[in-house]
Amino acid sequence: MADEIITAAPAAEDAPAQDTNELRRIRLEKLDELKAKGQDPFEITVADNAITAKQIRNDFDALENQDVSICGRIMSWRDMGKANFIDIRDKTDRMQVYVRMNDIGEAEFAEFKKWDIGDIIEVKGFVFKTRRGEISIHAKQIRMLSKSLLPLPEKFHGITNTDMRYRQRYVDLIMNPEVKDTFIKRSQIIREIRNYLDAQGFMEVETPMLVQNAGGAAARPFETHFNALDEDLRLRISLELYLKRLIVGGMERVYEIGRVFRNEGLDTRHNPEFTLMELYQAYTDYHGMMDLTENLYRHVAQAVLGTTVIHYNGIEMDLGKPFRRITMVEAVREYVGVDFDKIDTLEQARAAADEKHVEYEKHHTRGDILNLFFEEFCEDKLVQPTFLMDHPIEIYPLTKKKPEDPRYVERFEFFMNGWELANAYSELNDPIDQRERFKHQEELLAAGDDEANHTDEDFLTALEYGMPPTGGIGFGIDRMVMLLTDSAAIRDVLLFPTMKSLDK
Repeated sequence: MADEIITAAPAAEDAPAQDTNELRRIRLEKLDELKAKGQDPFEITVADNAITAKQIRNDFDALENQDVSICGRIMSWRDMGKANFIDIRDKTDRMQVYVRMNDIGEAEFAEFKKWDIGDIIEVKGFVFKTRRGEISIHAKQIRMLSKSLLPLPEKFHGITNTDMRYRQRYVDLIMNPEVKDTFIKRSQIIREIRNYLDAQGFMEVETPMLVQNAGGAAARPFETHFNALDEDLRLRISLELYLKRLIVGGMERVYEIGRVFRNEGLDTRHNPEFTLMELYQAYTDYHGMMDLTENLYRHVAQAVLGTTVIHYNGIEMDLGKPFRRITMVEAVREYVGVDFDKIDTLEQARAAADEKHVEYEKHHTRGDILNLFFEEFCEDKLVQPTFLMDHPIEIYPLTKKKPEDPRYVERFEFFMNGWELANAYSELNDPIDQRERFKHQEELLAAGDDEANHTDEDFLTALEYGMPPTGGIGFGIDRMVMLLTDSAAIRDVLLFPTMKSLDK
């Protein structure tokens, strides 16, 4: 019986607009008819959703022949005259329902036959298994809870109009269980991050999103105007400076998971608003942050995926093995053959760049050119879990210098699949040094670099009260989710990604 013809509405994208409008008109007439009979489904406020499809499947032996109640959306329909099979889907799975006129009554069955794919219903009946072995519910009572006025597409995933999937995520979620599974995993990933950090004695906090000085990263902020104070404000680009104020205040292990905003471009790994996790721990350094990162990633993968071996786009990566640790100078020497340990001057760095056809700008320093070499030749080579350490001081103004070589700072970026997934510092806690670095950032601003930081006087004041040695790290949650769910683009892990207005 389960092999009978499935009736469904025409695909929304494939059907001409007038066909969709006609189907909507017919459904509106059905709704008006229900209202005229005093059966308006939208007046129902509570349903007895006592069990899920997954529970029925998992506990079939105990539930067989037992009465249950389940709610869900009609996804398919097999019309066999006086007995019909429908498939409904709830938050967990699909469930087949057997609806027979003799069981629910002739009048109720006649009303039922007017329902449509997409309607949300409640079913009360007993659990059984069909002759073909399909776990099902034999309906005794059914009622409509919500009328679907627009037809669902027959297929949605894999269609050419991916733009529609992102704009109408609600339809994408209805039609594609694997999409919903990605977002379930996203929630589980964030939960396990919290579980791990809470177990390590960290405290979750919240800091302002609207700020006067959007610092802590090299990025262009969004700006707005606060009418009540007649002041221009910015959306935060980082969580860093407020969290470090809390370290000064004696909150020795803090973290925040929240949205940040950067007025930059869109691509497969960038969205102007995204979720960042930053944490700060007193009395440790970037080596401590490496240990924490390695253990956290391993914990999350095992807890959510059940394994530390993950696959992304056909590439296997093993989080169970010790993560590689390599300096930026070592990476450029290994992958390019240029040794910046032997390059001491800007002129030498420019000559090496010219030889390897690395483009640089007039204001770029030796350290900037080293970073350009890494980005051009090395970044995509870091596929297995790798900590890239010891970056040029010119690029990272909030990081502690390496005592043995002040041209570099105690910073690392965590790479997998050629992506930067996290970055961490031994945090700069010297207010005098910090002021000098802010001064350099102001010079860059004056020279036209709109991603440089403004001096944050209140943050400098906080440092002058004394901040202990501190390690800090920032994780891009969205990229982490992409990697752990094998998702091709950041839009696939954002429920509602930023899209260009249809009015443009």
